[in-house]
Amino acid sequence: MNEQLLEQIKELPKIDLHVHLDGSVKPDTIIELAKEQGKPLPEGAEGDLTPWMQIDETCTSLVEYLSKFRFVLPFMQTAESLERIAEEVVEQAAASGCLYIEVRFAPLLHTLEGLSAGEAILHTIAGLQKGEQMFGVKARVIVICMRHDSVERNLEVIEAAREYYGKGVVAVDLAGDEAGFPPALHQEAFELASRYELPITIHAGEAGGAANVRESITRLGASRIGHGVRITEDPSVIELVRTTRTPLEMCPVSNIQTKAVPGWEDYPIRSFLDEGILVTVNTDNMTVSGTTMNLEFEMLAEHCGFTLEELAQLTVNSAEAAFLQGEEKEELKAAVHSALQKLGYTL
Repeated sequence: MNEQLLEQIKELPKIDLHVHLDGSVKPDTIIELAKEQGKPLPEGAEGDLTPWMQIDETCTSLVEYLSKFRFVLPFMQTAESLERIAEEVVEQAAASGCLYIEVRFAPLLHTLEGLSAGEAILHTIAGLQKGEQMFGVKARVIVICMRHDSVERNLEVIEAAREYYGKGVVAVDLAGDEAGFPPALHQEAFELASRYELPITIHAGEAGGAANVRESITRLGASRIGHGVRITEDPSVIELVRTTRTPLEMCPVSNIQTKAVPGWEDYPIRSFLDEGILVTVNTDNMTVSGTTMNLEFEMLAEHCGFTLEELAQLTVNSAEAAFLQGEEKEELKAAVHSALQKLGYTL
């Protein structure tokens, strides 16, 4: 890819609607947190932690991919660590020209040393707000229920999310081992979320098939879908996503790595756009996947033939799909259009 195109991609405004807090921790930060917290690192991990935190081309599945998260979680159990890591996620997003990000995390994974779910949310919001002030990127939280958790525990998560909805939290999510835990297991938790009028996104159609996407929309009330690449397996689900205008939070680099899609030649993003689906592009996990929003756009240009105008349209789509409400959402859309107009795009 030529240098001019790379520079033009860097100049484009971007929005990341699907980025995990614990998948985007800087390796050097873990080294410093280990020292501060008096916790050991694995033998041989004194220098570069990348092999422990980032997958490579030998990754065979989503389950293997998710194993990288276990490494960082012991260091993310304090108010200070959550605030620092959240702020640094905003910093990384700013480096790719992001105007807005929605950072998701599962608060119950951060309660091993005394924090409550609500406190974990509070400190993550505080870190994002520091990042917003420092780097000028608007940042909000999506609160995750984990698939392997009990209904009771996930009801607790929904209650905690409700407490901070409109105060930094914009939505709730269901994530984890999709193939092992179908959406229907958590219908009760998401019925509660719907009663509280919390917007819902669900990880579906990644390690599990198109039926999970159908269930997520029709039974769990999802107004966005995380990934959704496997709706290609069922034309009726493609039609459901299209007619309901349910945005897909696609994460190209991650989807290739987890084998949700065999390779770039099979990546369905262009066919989804052609079919009138509202597609957004996101990083998923900046550290685990070794990616940035700039890299995601570069890969689409290189492997899928995306033009600069088509990449710009993806950011317009993301502004439309964002969970911001009312005036804030209109301001984001206006900021995207203003940035694109300055670059000579009229979308």
